[in-house]
Amino acid sequence: MANSNLHVMRFLGLSLEDDVPDHSVLSRFRTCLTVARAWDGLLEKINQQIQMLNVTVATGCHIDASITHSPRKPKTKPPYEVINDCEERDDESDAQAAMRVIEVVQPGVDAEARWIKKGGKSVFGYKQHILVDNNGLVMAVETTAANQHDSKPLLTLLDKAEIEPGTRIHADKAYCSQKHREALKSRGIKNGIQDRAVKNRPLTQRQLQRNRLITQARFVVERTFGSQTRWFGSKILRYRGLAKAHALHILQAISYNLKRLPRLSRLSVKSLLPQQPQMRCAF
Repeated sequence: MANSNLHVMRFLGLSLEDDVPDHSVLSRFRTCLTVARAWDGLLEKINQQIQMLNVTVATGCHIDASITHSPRKPKTKPPYEVINDCEERDDESDAQAAMRVIEVVQPGVDAEARWIKKGGKSVFGYKQHILVDNNGLVMAVETTAANQHDSKPLLTLLDKAEIEPGTRIHADKAYCSQKHREALKSRGIKNGIQDRAVKNRPLTQRQLQRNRLITQARFVVERTFGSQTRWFGSKILRYRGLAKAHALHILQAISYNLKRLPRLSRLSVKSLLPQQPQMRCAF
């Protein structure tokens, strides 16, 4: 489009004499950002510009995780090989040979992705953990292997998004633990995590009602995941490795925020305008 459409060329700041960067230039630039670990900083800079438009709503935040499938999964069980590890020591004349069993990396397989059971089916890939505001805009992203529990990156997401005291965090019962309750209390963050029943201690009616109210408030994070899947096909990973998977998740977050920005900006401006009195007709 940049080669044939004058409107696109003007938007990109290119003239007719300029060379349009090809896919290899963009790929190398993306790889440089991945090596420099600059993706989280890029999302933060863009969100700072969005906050200047008074679009983000930080009174309540929501956390959840979604699985990104990796097509580079092993076709068969991983092979293993035995290695003799001879260790020479000065104080021993004849060192014993230790036996080590290592897993042989299969060609074409993503060695950093992991398996997990989801809905009775085995899934191979990574997990995308996100923190969104009340509008569903992504404030922070963390990427782990698929077998990592959903609740592990909770505190990391809070640190990345710099959640202020007094903010309420909503999450499902997978994040319920004494550790997280104490951590939220020490930070002055309101606890909106659903309660989970334990053995011989079922939930009370008050806890069940509280869980239902939190479920109604958490629809925004589910909408974010659903929109990313519809708009960007985010369920399938095209790259290999944890770092590149995280880069893809950040790009999806940035794209989602920018795609929703025009509508949210119009609503924000409209809310600031003085309300016009409604005209009534009398017959």
